[in-house]
Amino acid sequence: MVLQSRARAAALVLLAARLAAPAHAQPAAAGSGPAAPPVAATPGTPETLSLDRAQAIAYALAHNPALVASREQVEEARAQVVVATALADPSVSATSLGQTGALSVGSRDEVDLGVGLTVPFPGKRGLQRKVATADLRNAEFTYAQLQQQTGSQTAQAYDALLVALRHAVDLEQGKQYAADFLDRTRARFTAGTVPKVDVVKAQADLAQAQNDLLANQRDIATARASLNRVLGRAAGAPIEPTETLEVPADLPAVEALERQALAARPELQGLAAQQAGARAATQLAREYWLPDFNLTAGRNAVDGAPTTYTTGVAIGVPLFFWQHQKGEVAAAVHREQELAASLADLRAQVSLDVRSNFAAAVTALQQAVFIRDQLLPEAREVYRVASTSYALGGSSSLELLDAKRTLLDAEKQYVDALGAANDARAALELAVGAPLGPAAGAQP
Repeated sequence: MVLQSRARAAALVLLAARLAAPAHAQPAAAGSGPAAPPVAATPGTPETLSLDRAQAIAYALAHNPALVASREQVEEARAQVVVATALADPSVSATSLGQTGALSVGSRDEVDLGVGLTVPFPGKRGLQRKVATADLRNAEFTYAQLQQQTGSQTAQAYDALLVALRHAVDLEQGKQYAADFLDRTRARFTAGTVPKVDVVKAQADLAQAQNDLLANQRDIATARASLNRVLGRAAGAPIEPTETLEVPADLPAVEALERQALAARPELQGLAAQQAGARAATQLAREYWLPDFNLTAGRNAVDGAPTTYTTGVAIGVPLFFWQHQKGEVAAAVHREQELAASLADLRAQVSLDVRSNFAAAVTALQQAVFIRDQLLPEAREVYRVASTSYALGGSSSLELLDAKRTLLDAEKQYVDALGAANDARAALELAVGAPLGPAAGAQP
């Protein structure tokens, strides 16, 4: 049994040594995360984009494909205003009478020339312009809403990259802790104060730190690809943030934010524009009894007779008036009622969005501050005491490993809390429909 235990321990030592072999690589510079692979300087390779959060948002607003498509929709709606208010093209007619054959134009004895023009009843074009302009304003507010959503998505994608890079720094520090622990454990094993199994534990701990760093490389690549996607760039294009994670500034009162949201949210303004258009559409539908005028003027030339002229006016008679009242008029009225109910529901939803996102932002901010001011300093002190005691031969390896894991967990929680706090602030800005001001704070 003793021989089997020694053989098993020896196998664990060899396995841990192989896993820990890459641990002697050069560590990345502090604050910058793992070094990115060099970009080949070949034609067509995108340049590295270095930008802060505000620059990233501005870049996304200028290059995001969805925003480009939305801008084109605004221009389409602008063109529809011209279409809705355009006058009908005049018609020109020529009639040949008295022919001896269908194609014997020369045998005619009379030629009639006519010009026709449809003139809408006064006031109708103005109402049509109001309806089309309301659609244009709604398209503009939809574009503004998409801009805000894109800005919020960009801020969150930027923060996700900052979180991944900050995790890399912490994991590199954890790897250094594991390497120091292995060196001390080997020294104590040589001195005969710890068993061989402690060396195996230290080697396995270093291997785990290296494995965590490798997994973090995947997170960084995914975060970069996500940020490039919202910026309208190729997923693999090189990009580097120039900001660091910070604790956001304190939030304004929720009542003020709610009032601001009810006045600034593009969805509410878009619905208000649709209501104005619906009122004009209802008024236009009720004027079905006001006819358009079809004016015609003609010249009649008969061989051997004096030339005569013909003038005509034609109007439509809404004889089947009930069809209009139960058709387009009823549809327009119900459209107004639908928009009124939708606006009331949307106002309630906006208030709920603001208050729920405000609660999430406050909680995330409090968690970040608590971890920064309470949990993280205590975890660092516990690790410092355990590390010093272990170096002097006082504490056990399990105590030091536990203190190290607690510190690394606290560091990870703090970085995640910073990312959550900044994401919650971005979500609150989206719910309000306006920025809350630049984030400010300090990190230890």
